Amino acid sequence: MEDNNNPENPNQLNIELPEEVAEGIYSNLAIITHSHSEFVVDFIRIMPGVPQAKVKSRIVLTPQHAKRLLNALGENITKYEQQNGKIEDNETTVGFPMQFGGPTGMA
Repeated sequence: MEDNNNPENPNQLNIELPEEVAEGIYSNLAIITHSHSEFVVDFIRIMPGVPQAKVKSRIVLTPQHAKRLLNALGENITKYEQQNGKIEDNETTVGFPMQFGGPTGMA
């Protein structure tokens, strides 16, 4: 029987998750671009009434890893919807969702 807890096991991958990374970064917009050799995913946070948004995180992937990410997201969305019901995509506008639907602030 194979021991996966054995540090000598060449098939074991230890992954460290630093505390500041574990907290995560909130994003409500992702922009994906690609070249012949890589995919770039920019995660952005846009706020109502603020005309400028900042990229909060950028991930660069090989085409193979981008496809693996697509498949993994698809599998996880399927599992989520089996447990919690269909995820509704309420986005009907084309372009960037700059209007959040809440009251307009006045100074």
